[in-house]
Amino acid sequence: MGRPAAFDREQAIDDVMHMIWRDGYEASSVKALSEKLGITRSSFYNAFGSREELFKLALQHYCKQSPDYALTLATPPIDVKMLLTLVFREACAARAADPEGRGCLAINSVTELCNQDEELGPVLEQLVLGSIDQIQTILNWGVASKEFARDLDTHAMALCLQNLLIGLNVMCKVVRDEAELLLAAETTLKALGMYEYALDDVQQ
Repeated sequence: MGRPAAFDREQAIDDVMHMIWRDGYEASSVKALSEKLGITRSSFYNAFGSREELFKLALQHYCKQSPDYALTLATPPIDVKMLLTLVFREACAARAADPEGRGCLAINSVTELCNQDEELGPVLEQLVLGSIDQIQTILNWGVASKEFARDLDTHAMALCLQNLLIGLNVMCKVVRDEAELLLAAETTLKALGMYEYALDDVQQ
């Protein structure tokens, strides 16, 4: 049986994203993915080329709906503390709202595939390094606009913020309560001088 005429490529990518997010990449074989999509192996390869290429598509699809995607879309001028506080709040809300406690697809895949998979490991490595670079760029905007001191080490701060985001995406697998995740995130942001206190007044 060939690929159905009604085959929806975008829906297939979304379905695969959720499958890998739940089960992991290695557990999501071509056979398992083909069965999930209701297509034959030959149709699978015709549609996507390889399991690796489909993973890359699923990862791109995931990143566009991830809470930290707002960092990628940001442009100056911008209130950097406001942006960071909102992004971390959204991350905590999204992770706590997931009944399966899957955490972050990207970070799950980093721990599974980096230094293990020769093709996908570097893709995931660049994803994280690119995120650090983007955070540093945003912090540099804050320095330029005088929101932060001129001597702020934006690289070190970007590393800290990325580490906090990764930590939350792992801890949420165990700590499911949004208030607890927020406590961890906001306490750290305050200690780093990256928290927007004005948002507390808006909520009250």
